[in-house]
Amino acid sequence: MKTAVGPDTVDVAMVVEAMLGEHDFQSMAEFIELLRQRTGTERSDADLKALILKKAAVLGVVVE
Repeated sequence: MKTAVGPDTVDVAMVVEAMLGEHDFQSMAEFIELLRQRTGTERSDADLKALILKKAAVLGVVVE
């Protein structure tokens, strides 16, 4: 069962996981910008940063 957290129609968390495996990003701002382009999410930068850091920790990916 999926729970709606916001107006997103794309699973942003899944996209974050995929992106973490694809690229070496220069900055968190760059990551968030590309994530917005791919998903169209309107979540706040703070919310997206927390999601990215959580997924990175779970996957063992270093994000600066």
